[in-house]
Amino acid sequence: MNNVLGFPILSLIIFLPLIGAIPIMLFVPKQKEELIRWLSAITTFVTFIVSLILIPNFDTATHEMQFVERHSWIPSIGVQYFLGIDGISFLLVLLTTMITFIAVLSSWHAISERLKEFHVCVLLLEVGMLGAFMALDFVFFYVFWEVMLVPMYFIIGIWGGPRRLYSAIKFFLYTLLGSVFMLVAILALFFVYHHYTGEYTFNILKYMEFNFPFNVQWWVFLAFFLGFAVKVPMFPFHTWLPDAHVEAPTAGSVILAGILLKMGTYGFVRFALPITPDAAHTFVPFIVTLSIIAIIYAAFICLAQKDMKKLIAYSSVSHMGYITLGTFTFNPQGLEGAILQMINHGLSSAALFLIVGLVYERRHTRMIADFGGLAKVMPIYAVFFAIATMSSIGLPGLNGFIGEFLILLGVFKVSYIWAFLAAFGIVVGAAYALWLYQRTMFGKLENPENIELKDLNLREKWTLIPLIIMMFWIGLYPKPFLDTMHASVNNIVQRVNPGYTPALESFRIESGSVPTADPTHAGRANTNEPSGHGDTAHHGGH
Repeated sequence: MNNVLGFPILSLIIFLPLIGAIPIMLFVPKQKEELIRWLSAITTFVTFIVSLILIPNFDTATHEMQFVERHSWIPSIGVQYFLGIDGISFLLVLLTTMITFIAVLSSWHAISERLKEFHVCVLLLEVGMLGAFMALDFVFFYVFWEVMLVPMYFIIGIWGGPRRLYSAIKFFLYTLLGSVFMLVAILALFFVYHHYTGEYTFNILKYMEFNFPFNVQWWVFLAFFLGFAVKVPMFPFHTWLPDAHVEAPTAGSVILAGILLKMGTYGFVRFALPITPDAAHTFVPFIVTLSIIAIIYAAFICLAQKDMKKLIAYSSVSHMGYITLGTFTFNPQGLEGAILQMINHGLSSAALFLIVGLVYERRHTRMIADFGGLAKVMPIYAVFFAIATMSSIGLPGLNGFIGEFLILLGVFKVSYIWAFLAAFGIVVGAAYALWLYQRTMFGKLENPENIELKDLNLREKWTLIPLIIMMFWIGLYPKPFLDTMHASVNNIVQRVNPGYTPALESFRIESGSVPTADPTHAGRANTNEPSGHGDTAHHGGH
């Protein structure tokens, strides 16, 4: 689908933060701290407002890419400036513009040293995140993927806590290693596609339409898995995340949990499933096992934490396990639940990290034992904390419930055992979340340093209010969000399971079973040559 607006709105959204970063970087003296803060806030707010223009112009009835921008970049090897969004990336773009604006507001007084450099890093980080969600050329995508890495490294390494250098280097090395595997997968697709078609291209949509030989798919999926699993992060690649979260400043943790972790699950949905559908089936038991381990293992680790921020960091590992579990059910309910849960986790985890950051600014401690009875002196804070906690544990009426319900529904259609284990993780998740709230908000106000704490001011309230509104909106009326992604999800399911039709689902409910496609798909999975007319076959591709 062509760009219905007639002007390059996706490019505008991507590069608006860069346009705002250039004057801050080149022309504003570092002494003008208030001006730097306002310029950064206005830039991210305008980016958010411009992204809202997409909503009335977005067609939810099609899975095709919309607002497409396409220009030749390096024609000798088929690299293009190629942008577009569908119902999946559309929601993540809106989440990114909103969370980044909130992160800038949250850092208003929290960041005082090297303020100019901090805001430039945040704006460049937003450019990378938005570009990665919109890119439809693999080289272009990889450039934006790497652009994200550098600003976050500096945000953790310069403005982080006492162990910031260790955490920043660990984050950089883990993510860079995953990126190398992803690059190998991209190059393999490039050369194999040329071998069969004679065409040099990095066009992601063409790769989705082409049936690569199974042995190529298997190795490409493995390389994609290593790249995306680190970013999620899946067990056992998760060890960088608690360190990064604990040492990062509040704004860094908000962006990291709210958006960056979604890059990994987005990679599975956007690339791994449609491009390597046959291989994806063979990895289901392995990925489901890792997902369930992450759900339960990380939830129990949360029960042992003494640091509020580390507890929420490990809870992210557990919650992201639900997303990968739902993704690999290969049915619409599980996949829609996983994508909606990407949005839900972005909202609830961002809110929880903001809440921890607000009390840290006042007390300069995150130890749970240092608090107790805060609801008596910070009642508004306690209300926001309660809503974010209930959202995280999936209370009906809030966003977390809808996502988890859809995921469990999708998992239940594949395996009773998987569904039971995932549901058990929800119970443990409720235990650690409510225990955290009880130990910090209720009880006696015994610590004299907590008696004079100030409740939230107007700016602090407005960093949380948009997130709270979204939690209730999705929890009470999720239809607009599900309608937006429905066509794109059905297209992916049809690609992974060619026998699937939206009107008739063919999954069998068997304990411990693995979702399998129809016989034609199973037969194709065992071939080493592309099938269909000539060298390619098209079913359910863009």
